[in-house]
Amino acid sequence: MIYVIGDTHGELERFKEKPLRRLSKKDTLVVLGDFGFLWTGDKQEQKNLRWLQKRRYQLLFLDGCHENFDLLAQYPEVDYKGGKARHLGGNLYYIQRGSVLQVEDATLLCFGGAESWDKEDREEGINWWRQELPTSEELERCVRQLEAHDWKVDYILTHDAPRKILEFAQLMKGQPNLLHTFFDEVMEKTGYKKWLFGRYHKDRSLGTKSQMVFCQSVALDGGEAKPE
Repeated sequence: MIYVIGDTHGELERFKEKPLRRLSKKDTLVVLGDFGFLWTGDKQEQKNLRWLQKRRYQLLFLDGCHENFDLLAQYPEVDYKGGKARHLGGNLYYIQRGSVLQVEDATLLCFGGAESWDKEDREEGINWWRQELPTSEELERCVRQLEAHDWKVDYILTHDAPRKILEFAQLMKGQPNLLHTFFDEVMEKTGYKKWLFGRYHKDRSLGTKSQMVFCQSVALDGGEAKPE
């Protein structure tokens, strides 16, 4: 079974709660950005990462806007289930933007990243990285992957969301950026069952085809996203 949760922000206790403790080696868990376990690189963080690497299930995460991209880039890039990932060790993988993965019987488009609302108050390379927004190469990789799948996937998993969804849910802050615009184009051209995103720290279904995910784990089962 495939499960998704929202931002974990380096909180190890999230993975020790009952819904996640019961996952087996047959399961996959995807964190929809702001994973948060690569931030300072200190000994405690390394200890937490080793614990996560030893989970029975496959643990995947997308990047959000609060990640140390310098630390993420130090891990080797590998082919992973039809897409690209950085392997952090054991069962822990950071999924690269624009990858389309074949996990169990589901096809997943994964695309992390978002623009920090408070970046003017942050210091580059300390608590903010300009890599939080995608490059043109990453956008092009996503298009190539979708073209290879005839613009059809089962689920779209992201940290941020299309402008149209954000405006519908009254979540848009400031002006749309290039990622919002790109996601609008993906939404219009791609056939998919549901779009799930994690940035907005809420558990809320937005109609039949989009869902905000935070603390509640959501199972992707039989073409439907179901809360656990």
